[in-house]
Amino acid sequence: MDGGFDPYAAAGTVGPEEGDETVYTLSGGDWDEIAQELASAADGEAVEERIVVNMGPQHPSTHGVLRLVVETEGETVTEVRCGIGFLHTGIEKNLEYRNWTQGCTFVTRMDYTTPFYQEVAYCLAVEKLLGVEDQVPERASVIRVLLMELNRIASHMVCIATGGMEMGALSAMIFGFRERELVLDIFEMITGLRMNHAFIRPGGVAQDLPPGAVDKIREFLALMPERMKDIEALCNENPIFKGRTEGVGYLDLTGCMALGITGPVLRATGLPHDLRKSQPYCGYEDYDFDVVTWDTSDCYGRYRIRMDEVRQSLRIVGQCLEKLKPGPVMIEDKKIAWPAQLALGGDGMGNSLDHIRHIMGESMEALIHHFKLVTEGFRVPPGQVYVGIESPKGELGCHAVSDGGTRPYRVHFRDPSFNNLQAVSAMSEGGMIADLIVAVASIDPVMGGVDR
Repeated sequence: MDGGFDPYAAAGTVGPEEGDETVYTLSGGDWDEIAQELASAADGEAVEERIVVNMGPQHPSTHGVLRLVVETEGETVTEVRCGIGFLHTGIEKNLEYRNWTQGCTFVTRMDYTTPFYQEVAYCLAVEKLLGVEDQVPERASVIRVLLMELNRIASHMVCIATGGMEMGALSAMIFGFRERELVLDIFEMITGLRMNHAFIRPGGVAQDLPPGAVDKIREFLALMPERMKDIEALCNENPIFKGRTEGVGYLDLTGCMALGITGPVLRATGLPHDLRKSQPYCGYEDYDFDVVTWDTSDCYGRYRIRMDEVRQSLRIVGQCLEKLKPGPVMIEDKKIAWPAQLALGGDGMGNSLDHIRHIMGESMEALIHHFKLVTEGFRVPPGQVYVGIESPKGELGCHAVSDGGTRPYRVHFRDPSFNNLQAVSAMSEGGMIADLIVAVASIDPVMGGVDR
């Protein structure tokens, strides 16, 4: 340290001399910076008056375990930095120690509000490495789109609910989570789980839609537009809500392009960029829907986009129900396909009595094949691919690398929340502390996807 200054020295080394009324109060911040300021004070240099506050990592307004190092002058934010890594789970590294199909159970846990999107991106990458994209059954692709769009609705409802709660609009929080529960009930009926499904597998999906699922989805499609009116009546023209969001968290198209921002934050600048249209996957080119944009580049525009995107997702879900034709839900290649045409067994665990009878009592070859497929997995030709899809928060990309074995050599995800968090400083510096909360909420980051 300059001049041999020791911040741990005895009292009197740092601080006011006798008769000096100036007192420096330091709290929070990074220790290196504080120590440097103390050294500057000891050398007689002027020290700017400031307060450094750690917001989080456990704070109700940071969307989980996000740490914001905020430098303020009064109520004005002069600098803000994001601290991440508090929710690191090592998912990407764990994928290297499981076979390709088992990887689905890991990737679904990243962004826990959008599990189906991670599953789809991962499975599309594996299928691209295998060269079997065109062999995935049409019914399986329709089910994938159906689940993704329902998941988009649930994710946007969480964003609107938590964002409203952080601004004090508790009714918006109640309404948002109420509608999300409707979607999670459908997920539980189809997959058996409310989240972390591992339902989408390389080559198709784990099993077909159960009896009653289509009727339940139709009931949801009829109810949801009316429920959305409650949220819009509460927020759209509410002067308090608009006062908290209009002109707040401003980030124009130039800023989004410079920072790699995608999703509703980008579309709120007026650019209609959506991978479902520009780079279709899972048959999205056959669906009729609009890319919603706004032109205010602020938090209010991002809220309106999410509400309108829910309506577009309802349109797509309705079209999915019309496209559901009878057929298989898993690829025909038995070297890849896990058993998918299953029926619920007497133990309630999803065992298919027909499948068990076949592998246990009819065909030794089928038993051996089943054993090798489940324990060892299938081999994927060496190579690397990148697949990008449009998640509710922006571009979700999966970069998968194979060395020709039964396990991934490397899988890396481009999580939109990770990239979008770069915009916090640009949106918030020069604004109020209260506006910082609204700006973070409008990005809708989920730290499970950021840290991985």
